[in-house]
Amino acid sequence: MTTTMAPNETLDRRAVTRTGSIVIARHGRPDCDRNVKIDQHGYRVWWADYDRARLHPDEGPPAALLAEAAQSDVIFASTLPRAIHTAESVAGGREIITDPVFVEAPLPPPPVWGRRGPRAWGVLARAAWWLGRDEGGESRAEAELRAEAAVATLTAQALRGQNVLLCAHGWFNRMMRPVLRAQGWREVADGGDKHWSYRRYEKVK
Repeated sequence: MTTTMAPNETLDRRAVTRTGSIVIARHGRPDCDRNVKIDQHGYRVWWADYDRARLHPDEGPPAALLAEAAQSDVIFASTLPRAIHTAESVAGGREIITDPVFVEAPLPPPPVWGRRGPRAWGVLARAAWWLGRDEGGESRAEAELRAEAAVATLTAQALRGQNVLLCAHGWFNRMMRPVLRAQGWREVADGGDKHWSYRRYEKVK
């Protein structure tokens, strides 16, 4: 079951005797073709399809992430299907809170000629976006502000003593890391950045 978080949900102010952990995971492998060769327009279509895709039928969560989920009190996911499906795969039927604050940062392709695979287009698009090309969509500065809001959503629960799991996206997960570190959250487990990978954070005493 998934639940959309109310924007003005009131936090429980009960006394907290411990601080929970925060686990931030990347989604599993989506059900899409990464071997196609496409031009700039084709990449826009491919990315739109990617954002609608759930996980590939052969995908399943690793035991380590299932163990982290079992220890979680709250499970968040972005509102994109691949993140929701990932959360569903590890939640064991428990409630999942979806929130658009966690969605991936945009990837508008730069005006580059030629046909190439989605991975190559992704590298070009991310570099161009990072350097300021946003096509009137969400800018890097705006995404950085959103990353601060996303971290605030996670830490609000963890500081109440809840262990938190987020299933989200590769690049936006990276954007949350410096925010967490600046607020005194230490990375105690580094699983890398591939599909199903995760990192766990604990508050520095």
